[in-house]
Amino acid sequence: MDAQYLRSTKCIDSAHPAVQRFAKEVTAEATTDLDRAIALYYAVRDCYRYDPYRVDLSVRGMRASAVIEREYGFCIPKATLLAAAARHVGIPSRLGFADVKNHLATEKLLRLMQTDLFVFHGYAELWLNGQWVKATPAFNKSLCERFNVASLEFDGRHDSLFQQFNQDGDRYMEYIRDRGQFDDVPLAEIVEAFRKHYPAMMAGAGYDVGGRFEDEAGP
Repeated sequence: MDAQYLRSTKCIDSAHPAVQRFAKEVTAEATTDLDRAIALYYAVRDCYRYDPYRVDLSVRGMRASAVIEREYGFCIPKATLLAAAARHVGIPSRLGFADVKNHLATEKLLRLMQTDLFVFHGYAELWLNGQWVKATPAFNKSLCERFNVASLEFDGRHDSLFQQFNQDGDRYMEYIRDRGQFDDVPLAEIVEAFRKHYPAMMAGAGYDVGGRFEDEAGP
């Protein structure tokens, strides 16, 4: 396995004391890489709420340690935190990206975005039992309950990706384009794509639309 998937980077800052403390505490009782990966997944998924209303696309804003500091993040920094914590406990990790159509975003967010296409949706990939396994810790359990969508589970053996339909059979998520895998956040590409697709929202390197996403979420 290449050393690049274990090193600390600008955004996957696995050497940051807060990331190391988080990883150590979460995996304290785990005895295998599989157990450590599962414990980290659920901690990132549910201890840090998903919120795409405040997006900071600077290096500082996209770091794993920033999620711990703010106690929330959207899909990319939450995946970055999972990748960073995994690297600290010796599990090789990388980031994967895809463009997705999200049919359960809030009306407010869709109105501002002027599209239901979410570019560069981020997830983590962990090297477990000789293979890369996808892990998507974006939506915390309480948010999924508000959207009437089953929360994504992770067993370390099978890919954990968004479901196509919610629990009522309504369309939930469509994967449109695979953006590939990276050993760190491809920040310049993400900023360019956000400015192209969300010109009404982007001001500099991010946006803040106010409010809390989970408070406005619902079926």
